[in-house]
Amino acid sequence: MTAHSTGTRFVFGFALTVAASFAAPLVRSEPLFADDPPPVDWRPSQRTALDAVAMREEQVKRLNRSIWEYAEVGLRETRSSTLLIDALREAGFEVRDRIAGMPTAFVASYGQGKPVIGILAEYDALPGMSQRVGPAREPQSEGAAGHACGHSGLGAAAVVAAIAVRESLAKHGIPGTIRLYGTPAEETVIGKVYMTLDGQFDDLDICLHWHPSDKNGAWASSSKALVSAKFTFSGTPAHASVSPESGRSALDAVELMNAGANFMREHLPEDARVHYVITDGGGQPNVVPPTATVWYFVRADTHDQVERMFEWLHDIARGAAIMTRTKVASRIDTDCHEVIPNDVLSNLLTNQLERIGAPEFTDEERLFARRLQEPLRAEFGTRFDEPLDSRVHRWTSTSEPNRGSTDVGDISWRVPTGGLRTTCFVLGAPGHSWQNVASIGSTIGEKGSLFAAKGLSAAAMELFEDSRLVAAAREDWTARMKDRSYFSFIPEGQRAPDAIR
Repeated sequence: MTAHSTGTRFVFGFALTVAASFAAPLVRSEPLFADDPPPVDWRPSQRTALDAVAMREEQVKRLNRSIWEYAEVGLRETRSSTLLIDALREAGFEVRDRIAGMPTAFVASYGQGKPVIGILAEYDALPGMSQRVGPAREPQSEGAAGHACGHSGLGAAAVVAAIAVRESLAKHGIPGTIRLYGTPAEETVIGKVYMTLDGQFDDLDICLHWHPSDKNGAWASSSKALVSAKFTFSGTPAHASVSPESGRSALDAVELMNAGANFMREHLPEDARVHYVITDGGGQPNVVPPTATVWYFVRADTHDQVERMFEWLHDIARGAAIMTRTKVASRIDTDCHEVIPNDVLSNLLTNQLERIGAPEFTDEERLFARRLQEPLRAEFGTRFDEPLDSRVHRWTSTSEPNRGSTDVGDISWRVPTGGLRTTCFVLGAPGHSWQNVASIGSTIGEKGSLFAAKGLSAAAMELFEDSRLVAAAREDWTARMKDRSYFSFIPEGQRAPDAIR
């Protein structure tokens, strides 16, 4: 029996229905702030949404700061998710919680009918990344978690964007449904995958998302597909000195598996990734370890490649068990797919960011950013022309796939999905770095988050009022999904892991 037989598979084959409608009239209105770029022709509904975001600037800051302080890891974001749910309920959303059996997953909805536009929120932190808002490595609490991927700002801006859209829909009497999806455990690519398998995104017309970055623009590239699995070997305990011949070491099996995986690397595609940690290696040296567990991530540019690599890794695990006369069992924690880009949505999001205008940074903020870059300069010899990027970058359809993975990918296999990124981090800071924790907790992160909320809300309102855009995005998606088959290694009906260990 192959690994495929226990998974979940869907085959795509959609008919395209294209509807057309006349766009609402445009109006010229005054800028939000005195230092904004010259007035732009906005739809009345977009102006309402942008004004609503501006009025909630302090809320973006408060939500970001609170979630930043909570710094809760995946599937443990209890206070963070509750904070966002309360804000949404107060704004008139109906909220369903504990989605797909996950205690910190939720869906908030307002309105009725089509189109249904979704916005994604994330709010999980990374273990061991606690950091003060300062230019030197200084944890707030030694060993605690921190928002090294900026999800505190991500969740705050996404929720405020959804609230702004709700206010605009209500004021202008525009039909349709806005949804805010609270998606936990993005760092271990779990939340959205299990929500997707649970059918939570099936009736969406468009899904929008954003992520903190060191640049402004659309996220128009793909990502790496990823399988996360734990391999547990079972052997026989014995006294390691008195009677080692009576033992069968599960740790030996883990080490042999890791050796085999490292030899496998030589024959993988150049940009494939295989990495692991031993989560259980035994108790003490004088006992032959009866159990041992290793946790693997397997990544590649396409899910097809991941499938082949992961089956090879399974063979290596079985070989290690045979060599050590142990037994092996595997558990798939998650299986996420590469992002399917969408040119129509990338263009729409870029246009909104350009029309709004990227935020400028003060001399004090730029100095702070320079100081955050200094350890990178000293340690790696990295040279930086600028500390912060205040431009809006145009997207290209030939972008290289992102080297990271995100569970946004699985949603993009079900519905047209578009994303943006804004400057919340200093240029050149590594992903998941303490510099990012300091940045997202500072005024730099606040400005980038507010910019993202404006971009998302303006784009959403254009989609609500122009069915031609929705149809064009669907047409782009349909073309890209031709002949693709969705397969998941996650067994049908499996619940999400209870905890991330």
